[in-house]
Amino acid sequence: MQLISFFDIDIHDIDARPGKGEPGHQHFDLRFLFRLCTTTEVPLVLQEEEVGGIEWRPVDRVSSPSLRDKLLKLPPKTEPEAANASALIYNDRGKYLLHLRDYFPGEIWEPGMWSLLGGGREPQDATLEHTVRRELAEETGLHIADLTPFGTEYASDDAGASVPIAIYAGRWNGDPRELSLTEGVMLAWFAPDDLHRLRIADTTSDLVRRHAASHPAGPAPQSGLSSHEERRPASPHGTVLNVIGVHLYLERPDGTVLLGLRHPDSAFAPSTWHVLAGHCEQENAITCLIREAREEAGLHIERQDVELVHVIHHIDKAGDRPRMGLFFRARAWSGKPELREPDKCTQWKFWDPAALPDNLVSYTRQAIAKIQNGDLYSETGWPA
Repeated sequence: MQLISFFDIDIHDIDARPGKGEPGHQHFDLRFLFRLCTTTEVPLVLQEEEVGGIEWRPVDRVSSPSLRDKLLKLPPKTEPEAANASALIYNDRGKYLLHLRDYFPGEIWEPGMWSLLGGGREPQDATLEHTVRRELAEETGLHIADLTPFGTEYASDDAGASVPIAIYAGRWNGDPRELSLTEGVMLAWFAPDDLHRLRIADTTSDLVRRHAASHPAGPAPQSGLSSHEERRPASPHGTVLNVIGVHLYLERPDGTVLLGLRHPDSAFAPSTWHVLAGHCEQENAITCLIREAREEAGLHIERQDVELVHVIHHIDKAGDRPRMGLFFRARAWSGKPELREPDKCTQWKFWDPAALPDNLVSYTRQAIAKIQNGDLYSETGWPA
């Protein structure tokens, strides 16, 4: 067992006990956090005159709201260095997004099992929330606007040691078939009642069921499909869905344009300059642009100050999923570019369009040139 830190003082009133000559007073309980470094059952001996019972509980089931909030808000430095983080993603139909892992026994964690998306913390991750956001982006290209701490799952590694996994919950109503999965076999939605049919860790099943119990789903459409799925007609055979990306063309009065230098570990265009950009989720394009500008750079843009200046239809190479890039100009904004997501962008800089950096995303270079020329549409990457 390892002492982690002192983290709380609980102050409560104690009634007078004349039989013991003890007047009424305030009692101070100092609370310390200890972490067990093994999943082996540890014998505990109760001091019966002080404690009526004990029980192991997940953090999200701690009965005291104030204590539960304090446990969930403990800073990342209280976690072991090998901390992990996973995303518990759910939709309005009460289903949960699970990831079927590759079957490589001895090479990866939980081979061939359904699990949550996530992974291990890396040196560039300032917090465990940064870890889970980076993992989502790298594994699926998915960005969840609101992720909140839900609890901690404990799994056992090959040596039998207990591995803590911080769980962040977030809502998303998209189609997993449209995500660009870079690891594992597939993604799919499952209802809690379907988990018994899957090859899945008991701790993960329990986590999903606990979350479902505290977040009941709304009424489902009579057809059993989400409203998004009901509205979308079946795609004709051979149809390929395009990814929609939004891009911020931010130009100062002196004509210079804002670019960001992507992180060296970025799954897309590492150590390369690019405009501020992101993928559309279950939202319209301008809402996405405003959100990305705020989250990535701390810039505040109003909808009425946004105008579409270029559309580029592109693919990186033959066989890749086609992408439609929407470039929007912000006529006005507030704030100075900040590094809000250092795991994605390491530097913001305004560049002269006539002297752009050599290591610039190629379709971005083309779009900037077309915007300077007043062209609204272009294509790149397609076979001649």
